[in-house]
Amino acid sequence: MIDRVRSFANAGVRGARAVRDAGVLRPVRPDRAVRVPLAYLRFGPVPATVGAMSALRFPDRTALIDERGALTYGELERRAAALASGLRVLAGDGKVGILCRNHRGFVETLLAASRLGGDVVLLNTDFSGAQLGHVAEREGIALLVHDAEFGAVVDESGFDGRRLLAWTDQDGAGTIDGLAAATEPEPIRPDRTSGVVVMTSGTTGTPKGARHDVALSSVLPVALSHLMRVPVRSGTPMVIAPPLFHILGFAYMTVGLGMGMPLVLSRRFDADETLKAVADCEAGALVAVPVMLQRILAAKGAARAPRTPSLRAVLCGGSALHPHLSDAFMDAFGDVLVNLYGATETGWATIATSDDLRNAPGTVGRPSLRITVKVLGEDGSELPAGETGEIYTGGGLRFAGYTGGGGKDVLDGLTGTGDLGHFDEAGRLFIDGRADDMIISGGENVFPGEVEDLIGGHPDVAEVTVTGVDDEEFGQRLAAHVVRAPAASLTEDDVRAYVKRHLARYKVPRDVRFVDELPRTSTGKVRPKELDD
Repeated sequence: MIDRVRSFANAGVRGARAVRDAGVLRPVRPDRAVRVPLAYLRFGPVPATVGAMSALRFPDRTALIDERGALTYGELERRAAALASGLRVLAGDGKVGILCRNHRGFVETLLAASRLGGDVVLLNTDFSGAQLGHVAEREGIALLVHDAEFGAVVDESGFDGRRLLAWTDQDGAGTIDGLAAATEPEPIRPDRTSGVVVMTSGTTGTPKGARHDVALSSVLPVALSHLMRVPVRSGTPMVIAPPLFHILGFAYMTVGLGMGMPLVLSRRFDADETLKAVADCEAGALVAVPVMLQRILAAKGAARAPRTPSLRAVLCGGSALHPHLSDAFMDAFGDVLVNLYGATETGWATIATSDDLRNAPGTVGRPSLRITVKVLGEDGSELPAGETGEIYTGGGLRFAGYTGGGGKDVLDGLTGTGDLGHFDEAGRLFIDGRADDMIISGGENVFPGEVEDLIGGHPDVAEVTVTGVDDEEFGQRLAAHVVRAPAASLTEDDVRAYVKRHLARYKVPRDVRFVDELPRTSTGKVRPKELDD
């Protein structure tokens, strides 16, 4: 009992230091301080509240920087308030969909629409017309805010609701800029709390919409755990490279706004431009998915790559971070890498610091405060360290089910992730693969990710994905699609021999195909259906 009390006390001291070091608690003018909680009472735990609170605390601080310049928190709040009044007339009680790249229009629309009480649906910019039409109808979107470049896709989708343009050369009517300029902000007091619907990755079909119930009692401990393990500071710029519609980009946009950090956004990812943005803005944090780190690492090797001495934290998530990539990235940029594990449905569950990644390559770290993570066997019993089972999580975001119906497996209040993994003796979690990715070849269980990680570490390999394909004799077999490194002359037999030297014979891919590039989503995940058979 004494040890438990002492542990809680030590955690409290570390938490207080983390909050102090992050610079989150700053003096606020008394007249503004009394108004800060009013935003929460009016709108609830939504992005609009985060923006309104930061506008009161940091009105003259830069809120975001994009290709059109910079906006302060005060300016962002005024634009969002005016836009909200205009959107209320157009959308009524209906849902607002956002089909935008990373720029001010996305953020302004999100902050405005989440004041209204209706759900805000974040749409994938990779959607085809058919996908967009299906999702828009399923979600019941009444008003669609989109960039001009997606006009043809929206036309093809058959969407017949109201539309507004965000990023466009057009002025005036029909744009969010025109609507905000022509509208006087009016007090809005919604009779219900808005929700944010985030699409799943949808690499093998139409994405599902995941809606969450957010409670401060569960989110605050997760945020505190983040501050204790990730060196981000209030007021320090953060470059967000993943799409804001993706759970990783959305989460760090919200974190950045809440901490008063200038968000550096770009409509398209480019490794050289991202490094330049970090250097020019003296960014202290960079958010990226693993394939972006790979591109950045390649750019870092070029003579033109700028120095990034300000960079204290590189926050990675969204897909598997293989040990060879994390080691190479930290060797080049220093021990600044942080790996986050979670899902669209469950939010982030574990955090791996740079020390974790150095000491236990491949780990996704330890659970956050007040987050429960268990590895369960087929009978639902908790497995000991070293044994692989399905990962279940609880706490933090509460998954409220898919908007089109259905949900994830729930057991004793914990939500199944669909991932298979194991803990080590130190309590660090490792992901062994997706439950639906595991193949049985000749009676042996094989996780393609293990083979993928090995091949990806070969010096002549730039990228690789390993999948399972049907086999008449063995049931299934492994197939590897490989992108050679520049000037490499690697052969199919070289790949097979390399795997055979390091892994069991049944893990050697029978099929090895060389391709110029791997088909990926905008969040960096490989599209398996687009690979050659």
